[in-house]
Amino acid sequence: MTGPAGLALGTRVAGSLAGLRPLAPFVCLYVTFGATLGFLSGGAPLILRARGVELAEVGLLQLINLPVGLTFLWAPLLDRLRLPVLTHRIGWIAAAQGATILLLAVLSLGEHWPLPLLLALAVAACTGVATMDIALEALVVETVPADRRAAVASAKLAGASLGGILGVGVLVGSYDRIGWHGAVLACAALDALCLLPILGYPEARLRGIGNRPERWSGSLSRLRVLGGRVLVLGAYFAAAYLLSGPNALALLDLGVPLGPVGFLTGTVLPAVNLVMALAAGGLAARFGTVRLIALGAAGILASGGLMAVACAGGMADLAVAATVLNFVAGGFLGVPVFNMIYRWAQGPKPATDYALLFGAAFFAAMPLRVAAPALAGWIGWPGYFAAALAPYAVAVAWLAVAVNRTLRADRAGLR
Repeated sequence: MTGPAGLALGTRVAGSLAGLRPLAPFVCLYVTFGATLGFLSGGAPLILRARGVELAEVGLLQLINLPVGLTFLWAPLLDRLRLPVLTHRIGWIAAAQGATILLLAVLSLGEHWPLPLLLALAVAACTGVATMDIALEALVVETVPADRRAAVASAKLAGASLGGILGVGVLVGSYDRIGWHGAVLACAALDALCLLPILGYPEARLRGIGNRPERWSGSLSRLRVLGGRVLVLGAYFAAAYLLSGPNALALLDLGVPLGPVGFLTGTVLPAVNLVMALAAGGLAARFGTVRLIALGAAGILASGGLMAVACAGGMADLAVAATVLNFVAGGFLGVPVFNMIYRWAQGPKPATDYALLFGAAFFAAMPLRVAAPALAGWIGWPGYFAAALAPYAVAVAWLAVAVNRTLRADRAGLR
C-alpha cells in the first residue's frame, strides 16, 4: 500500500504502538506472574494425574497458590513502609521479584530433594510473586487514570496469558529435553529480564493522578464496604473454579492423552485469554460491562452443561469442545472483573484494598479449590458438573448486581 492511504495506515499503527508503550512495564511483570505460577502449579497436577495419582491428592497441589490468597496479611506493610533506594511501590516490586528469582535458583538445584522441601520452596516463590502483584496493583491504582485502567486490565490478562504459554506450554512442554534444572532456571531468567522495564517507570511523577479515593468516615466504614465486595468476589471465584477448574482432569479421565490436555491448558487457554483480553475492553465499551458479564456467564453455564453430558456419555470430543467454549466464555469476564477490582480498590491504602478484594476472595475460595477433585471422585464427573451449575449462576448474578450498582453510582457522580 502506497500513497496517502499507506501513510495514514502507518500513522495509525505508529499511534497504536505509542499508546501501548506505557503498558509495557505492566505487561512484562504480568508475564512473570503467569509464567511462574503456571510452571509451579499448572503442569504438576496434570502430570501426577496422568501417572495415576488420586484426585484428592492432586487437589492438595492447589496449596502452592495459597500465598495469592493470603496477601492481605502483609499488604498493610507494603502501604506503610517504603524501602530504601527506589520509589515506594517499585521498591517493593523489585524486592519481591528479586526474592522470587533467588528462590527459583535454589529450587532448580533440588530435582531429587524431598517433596515437602520442594513444596515449601514453591510456596515461598509463590509468596514473592504474589507480593510483587499487590505492589504492582497498588502502583496501577495510584498512577493510572481511571479511564485507562480497562487497558491495564487487558494488559494484565494478556501478559498473564502469555506467561502461562511460556510457563506451561513451553517450559513444561520442553521438560523432557531441558530437565528440571534448565526449566526452573529459565523461569528465573525470565523473571529477571521482565523486571527491568518497571525500574524506569516514573512513579514519583505520576503518583496521585490515578487515585480518587472513595469517601469514608473511618476504618469500620471501609471494612463494611470492602467486606461485602470480598464476599461477592469470593463467591464468584469459588463458583467459577468449581465449574471450570477441573475440566482438564475430567478430560484425562475421559481418556484424552496428557499431551493434548497439556496443549489445551498450556497453549490454547492462554492464547484464547490473550485474544479475549485484547478484545474485551472494546466489547465492554460497545455492549456494556454488565451485558458482557452476562454473555460470558451464559457461555460458561452452557459449557458446564455440555461437560456433564459428555462425561455421562463418555464423549471425549464433546468434552474438548466444551472446554474450549469455557475458555472463550471465561475470556469475556476477565477484563470487567479486574477493572472493577481496580475501581473498588480506590481507597487510601490501595495495596491493602487490592489484597483484600482479590487475595481474601481467592483465599475464601481455596477450600473448594482443594476439595473439588475429591468431590468429583466421590460423585462422578457427570453429577459434579451438573451440581456446579446452580452455584455458578447465583454467584455470577450476585457479581453482576454489585458491578451494576457501582456503575450506577459512578454515573450519578457518587463516591
